[in-house]
Order: sequence, then structure tokens, then C-alpha cells
Amino acid sequence: MVVIEKLSSSHIAGVQSIQLAPEQVRFAPIPDEFLTDECDTTHLHVIYFEDTVVGYFKLDLAYAKKYEYCPPDALGLRAFVIGKQYQGKGLGTAAVQTLMAYLGVHYTSYKWLYLGVNCQNVGAYTCYVKAGLAVCEELYLGGPAGPQYIMYGKLPPG
Repeated sequence: MVVIEKLSSSHIAGVQSIQLAPEQVRFAPIPDEFLTDECDTTHLHVIYFEDTVVGYFKLDLAYAKKYEYCPPDALGLRAFVIGKQYQGKGLGTAAVQTLMAYLGVHYTSYKWLYLGVNCQNVGAYTCYVKAGLAVCEELYLGGPAGPQYIMYGKLPPG
């Protein structure tokens, strides 16, 4: 069973054990970068499977202020990582599905989840589609790493 938890000091060693494949590093932060990016509008979370930290991600509460394609009642998902040692087992898809339910309970003032996925990041795109997220027709062209698919999902009521 996949579990989502807000990052705490007890998770740091687990996060630091996450490994990214070389092709992932251009799309997502390595663990040490991830751990230094918390602020009032960025909430860090971990993904557990069978009592092991298998991934991490950021929730950006100010995403709508940064990206005009994002409605004001939406959270942004950033830096979603499943460690390379845990990939290929359906954990990414399960984590996104678990995340949607988690957000419906813990972030009740938001109605949507939005994210950008680099068009070259086929694995992430496939994961999000399998998890039930929708894809906008237009691409986001303002990112430094190239065009991105704009993806979103409606949060369930808490």
C-alpha cells in the first residue's frame, strides 16, 4: 500500500537514499536539492511503500501565481520522484492516485492539481495518464528544459 506523508526529520535518511537515473536528473531534483526547497508555499512530502521511502514530491501552494494556465483554486505538483530502484512496479501511478485522495482530505481549500511534464519525459507522462490525470491541448513553452504538457486532475471532496 502506498502512503503519502508530509516530510519530517524522521524521513530525511530515507529521502537521501533515493537514487535518480541519469536521464531523470534533468527533470527532477536530487534528494539534497529537494530537502532544501521548503518554504511557506512549498510543502515537501514523501511517498512510502511497505515502510520504505520510495519517492518524494513538492506541493506548490503558489503555483497559480507563477503559471497563468493554472486556476487560482489549484495546487501545483512539482519534483515528483520515484527512486530508480523502485521504478517499474506501478508505484508512481499508485502514488499519484493516493495523492489525489490525500489532497482531498488535507488540502480542502483547493479543487484542482496542476503540473507541467516535459514532453521528453515519457515515463512521467505515462504515469500521470495511467493515474487518471487529464492533458490540456496547449503546451507550456516557458520552461528552461523545453516544452511541457500541462496536466491536471480534479480533487475529490474531503
